[in-house]
Amino acid sequence: MRRRRVVRRRLLSWIWLLLASFSLAGLVLFMVQHHHQQQDPSQLILERDTRTENVSPPHLNFTEEVTSASSFARQLGEQMTLAKAYVFIAKEHNNLHLAWELTSKIRSCQLLLSKAAMRGQPISLDEAKPIVTGLSTLIYKAQDAHYDIATTMMTMKSHIQSLEERASAATVQTTLFAQSLAEALPKSLHCLIVKLTSDWLTEPPSRRGLAEDSPRLVDNNLSHFCIFTDNVIAASVVVNSTVSNADHPKQLVFHIVTNRVSYKAMQAWFLSNDFKGSAIEIRSVEEFSWLNASYSPVVKQLLDTDSRAYYFGDQTSQETNSEPKVRNPKYLSLLNHLRFYIPEVYPQLEKIVFLDDDVVVQKDLTPLFSMDLHGNVNGAVETCLEAFHRYYKYQNFSNSLISSKFDPQACGWAFGMNVFDLIAWRKANVTARYHYWQEQNSERTLWKLGTLPPGLLAFYGLTEPLDRRWHVLGLGYDVNIDNRLIETAAVIHYNGNMKPWLKLAIGRYKPFWLRFLNSSHPYLQDCVTA
Repeated sequence: MRRRRVVRRRLLSWIWLLLASFSLAGLVLFMVQHHHQQQDPSQLILERDTRTENVSPPHLNFTEEVTSASSFARQLGEQMTLAKAYVFIAKEHNNLHLAWELTSKIRSCQLLLSKAAMRGQPISLDEAKPIVTGLSTLIYKAQDAHYDIATTMMTMKSHIQSLEERASAATVQTTLFAQSLAEALPKSLHCLIVKLTSDWLTEPPSRRGLAEDSPRLVDNNLSHFCIFTDNVIAASVVVNSTVSNADHPKQLVFHIVTNRVSYKAMQAWFLSNDFKGSAIEIRSVEEFSWLNASYSPVVKQLLDTDSRAYYFGDQTSQETNSEPKVRNPKYLSLLNHLRFYIPEVYPQLEKIVFLDDDVVVQKDLTPLFSMDLHGNVNGAVETCLEAFHRYYKYQNFSNSLISSKFDPQACGWAFGMNVFDLIAWRKANVTARYHYWQEQNSERTLWKLGTLPPGLLAFYGLTEPLDRRWHVLGLGYDVNIDNRLIETAAVIHYNGNMKPWLKLAIGRYKPFWLRFLNSSHPYLQDCVTA
């Protein structure tokens, strides 16, 4: 981080220097004139020496004074700017003594300009002459060291190019570090999983499971929600926030799918906490034996050597023109892609609301189940109010397979809070469409990352736009979301790297999540303290 700040500071300095050099054309001419005429430094005070300026009226406009062609303030400003340029050049040539001398004169010049501004009177000849003479002498010394315009411009050009490369490399490295931090499991959550797993193993077998055989799990008169995650705390907040805002929490059914690592901890947590009488089912993705390489292109990619190298290999040694998040292994996670198999995971259900694990529910969501999707499969909030959320930003429209079938200006939408009509899904065979596009993208030529690009293709023409207030996004990366928008939202979504359970979370959004965390649980307190 320190190295990044240094690079940024140096880059800004050189950019400022470049802008100053081009914007002050008169100053450059001034330097060229000095270079060719080689005037004596003592003669650099303009012909104004012969006419001492009168004391200005009390209400001097110092801005006009600095920009006036006949003022000493302007001459001092121009020489100071030129001297600053030579400070950088001298340092780059390791002439530290000259750089120190120039800096000292610049400070004297700044002090004089400051005094003139404070007193409201112009700078007199007697005040300006010693500073101008001293700066002129040092500027000629710099010219004698061959720090002329050509040298300056060439040096600036080469250093700006070098600093741009270093800044770019530092940006990539910073993104990698941020991505690694976002993907890492905090120690407190790891501690919690260990404690919960231990509890589950010590429980009698009769008390280990939730009501997996309950008829409520397949009752289409109830409101069903699915969550696919390996994060115990995140799942708990989603469930708790949903039931806390429901008018009839006992009418809610939650279907949670996790992996075998988190399965026992997830079971133990939901057994030991009260969720207002809602039904909760927890399963492991490894139970779905039908989800194999012969059926699912994602599973096939997961087993492919090249794909594993791409997603799980050393990112620092791969091409630098690829975004680090593109190679995030979560994009090849079965849990992440399980959303495309919902009708097969729940074959008896007719309608379900999908919730990501990084959302917080703030309103009753049961009206979604009576909403008319007009024959569409997916009810989602569109995101093209922001110009970059259109299809052409997600897909490779230079590929004829994409350009011949899709409108590049079609509006994108968001995963995170979606209502799915599973009857319409099965009728349209959306999962087969998803499989087709995954197979076409085996070489990653149609899109680069994530579940949203194939989702946009699979649900193309089958998505019903919802009111924006149902789902407000960006709390994991955007620090400028209007509080009124957040407060009126039914669901807020922490999409991005700054998840609310991480230390790098955006502070002003974190209380919305913490409100539904059972922080009084002894295991949470012990693990945070530890």
